[in-house]
Amino acid sequence: MSFRKRNVGISDGRRPQPTVPVASTPVRLPGVRPSAADGRPVTSTGSASFDGLFAGHGGLPLGTSILLEESGTTDYAGALLRFYAAEGLMQGHYIHVVGLPEQWGRELPGLASESSKKSVETPHDDKMKIAWRYERLGQHGTDMAARDRTPVAATDMVSVQSGPQQTPFCHTFDLSKRLVHPPTAQVKFLRPDPNPTKTCFASILSELTSVVKSTTPDTIHRFIVPSLMSPALYPLHSSMPEQILSFQHSIRKLLAAYPNRLTLIQTLPLSLYPRSSGLTKWVELLSDGVYELTPFPHSADAEFAKSRDPNTKEEPPQGLLRVHKLPILHDLGSGTPLADTDWTFTLSRRKFTIKPFNLPPIEGDTDAQQAAPKDDQPKKAEMDF
Repeated sequence: MSFRKRNVGISDGRRPQPTVPVASTPVRLPGVRPSAADGRPVTSTGSASFDGLFAGHGGLPLGTSILLEESGTTDYAGALLRFYAAEGLMQGHYIHVVGLPEQWGRELPGLASESSKKSVETPHDDKMKIAWRYERLGQHGTDMAARDRTPVAATDMVSVQSGPQQTPFCHTFDLSKRLVHPPTAQVKFLRPDPNPTKTCFASILSELTSVVKSTTPDTIHRFIVPSLMSPALYPLHSSMPEQILSFQHSIRKLLAAYPNRLTLIQTLPLSLYPRSSGLTKWVELLSDGVYELTPFPHSADAEFAKSRDPNTKEEPPQGLLRVHKLPILHDLGSGTPLADTDWTFTLSRRKFTIKPFNLPPIEGDTDAQQAAPKDDQPKKAEMDF
């Protein structure tokens, strides 16, 4: 009686052929690199500090839509749209702009000079003293801006433009200059249909879909929708729920059809459509990321100007940036949540920066600080490692 081990298949005597692994060539796309969180392709918004507010991805993930809400009569969100469009032109992306005239494309910020780049990249005594190898990690703000502008290694799944020098992932722009469009720049300005009997966004969606289908698979498209439902740019019937919600659903369908080729940033004036309205809540639900810009009143600007150090060169913050929704890309979650911090933004004559919000010291509290025993305070030599 013969015995054999159980759970062992009976072989036919032939040796299995060894499988040769197929070398997968990474797809290199212009202005795209893998996410620091999960490796999915991300692109830059043109602002290094804004790139740090996308759930740890280090940029805007492809196939996602971002909603920028702004209260008041200011146009800080419009500056972010200009950086977004300028970065796309420098990376060779296809830009689609809705509702704005062609003059807007000639007013995009130009590239910053080397001197202004150094002023942004050089921190003010901000190095970490725990370990030298962590200095490149940096913090949110100037250190991260310098890190994101370094050229990416050739081994990464990132595309660089052909040439002797690699194109940086995020350029440094200067709002006081005007961008010289590259010879291969592709910008299309789309106009909504003013006919009240038709859907005003139908022609925009059909033209956008046809352009995406006709271009090559390595072409990245950036879709810009400024001041959504504003009567200054769109017809009055664009704010009807059946019009705007159909447009948002169609955009999500298009992003799902081309997840690695299309991104969208749109702005919404909260002075016309507050967050308490049902229409605004639906637009937020249909967006992957929601950020709100709340400018400070003029009285607050004066208080910040008085409380800041006169020796510092940094300008006081001009408003709060609230993060209402992060681009979580699937049910299990993708990316790391932001720290429970308030953020401020500053729009200077040259740049747009986002930093953590720190309250100035309270006036009249110097007596309490001086009355505290000095022995309890750690010395500088004890704090250094």
